[in-house]
Amino acid sequence: MASERITLTVPGPNGDREVGLSSPDRVIWPEVGITKRELAEYITSVSGPFLAANGDRPVSLERFPDAVGGESFFSKNPPKGAPDYVGAVTVTYNSGRRHPQVVLSEPAAAVWAVQMNTVVFHPWASRADDTDNPVEMRIDLDPQPGTGFAQAVPAARALREVLREAGLESWIKTSGNRGIHLFCPIEPAHEFLDVRHAVIAAGRELERRMPDRVTTNWWKEERGERIFVDFNQANRDRTMAGAYSPRALPTATVSTPIEWDELDECDPASFTVRTIPARLAERGDPWAEFSAHPGSIDTLLEWWERDLANGLGELPFPPEFPKMPGEPPRVQPSRARTPDA
Repeated sequence: MASERITLTVPGPNGDREVGLSSPDRVIWPEVGITKRELAEYITSVSGPFLAANGDRPVSLERFPDAVGGESFFSKNPPKGAPDYVGAVTVTYNSGRRHPQVVLSEPAAAVWAVQMNTVVFHPWASRADDTDNPVEMRIDLDPQPGTGFAQAVPAARALREVLREAGLESWIKTSGNRGIHLFCPIEPAHEFLDVRHAVIAAGRELERRMPDRVTTNWWKEERGERIFVDFNQANRDRTMAGAYSPRALPTATVSTPIEWDELDECDPASFTVRTIPARLAERGDPWAEFSAHPGSIDTLLEWWERDLANGLGELPFPPEFPKMPGEPPRVQPSRARTPDA
C-alpha cells in the first residue's frame, strides 16, 4: 500500500513552490506528538531567519527514517533526484577528499530536506562561495557532568568580555540542550585551522580567568565539573546544530538565538518546534543584524602566538583527523586510566 502523500505550497524568493511530503502523519517526536508535517510547517514558518543563519553554505543533514531516538545517519552530498532548487558545492574535507555537499538557499529546499527525513541541520561555518574560509567563529560551551546551563551562563558572559577585548562582538544561542554557543561574525580572511587557533586562544584566556569553572582539557576524565570550551568544533567539517534547527531530543527543543539580556532568565527547554514561531512573531530575530559588522581574529591569533612562545602548544585533534604539525600524540577524547596515572 502506498504511503500517504500531500503537497505543501512553500513561498520563496522565486515564487511559490510545490513540495511533496510523504507520510505527513508519521510522528517524529513521540513524547510530544510532533509529526513530519508539523516539522515541515515549522521550517516554513521560520525559513527567513533559518536560511539567514544556515543557507548558502555547505550543510550536513541528520536524517531519521523513523523517529528521534531511533536509527539516524548523516547525509552530505545531494541524493539523485534532488530538485533543481536544492544546491550543491564541492568542498574539501580534512582527509583531502573533495565531494559535493548540499546547499539550502530557499525555503522549499529546507522543506525538501524535511521530506528527506532531516531533523537536525548542521551548517558549515563558511559560505558556498568560499568554503575554505569561515565567516563566523563558533565557540561551544559544553557543560560536563555535574554542571548544566546555569553554570554555562557566567562562562558565556566572561567569554563575551574576553572576545570584546580581542575586538570581537559575540552573539549567543542555546544549543537546544544544556550548552551555549557563542558565534562571532568574522571576515573570511583565515582558513579553518587559524580560526581553531583563535578559539583555543580565547578558551585559554577564559580558563585563566575561571580555572575552577572552565576547562580546555581534551581528556574527559580531567575536565571535572567544569564547562568545556570545545575547540574542536571549530575544525573544518565539524558542525553543530544551526540556529533555529530542531534537536533530536525527546521534547523537540530548538537551538535558539537569544539576546544577551535574556541569558540569566532563559529556559532552553521552553524553546521548541511549537514555541519558536510565536517567539519570532513577538520578538523578531535576535540575530537579524548578525552579519552586518564582521570582525577580525588577528588579535586572537596574536594571543595564540604569545601562548606558543610561552610553551603552550597545539591541542589534540579528533582521532579521525589527519595528523597535524605540532600536535600532541593522537588520542581519543576519553582514555582508560591506570591506577597510578
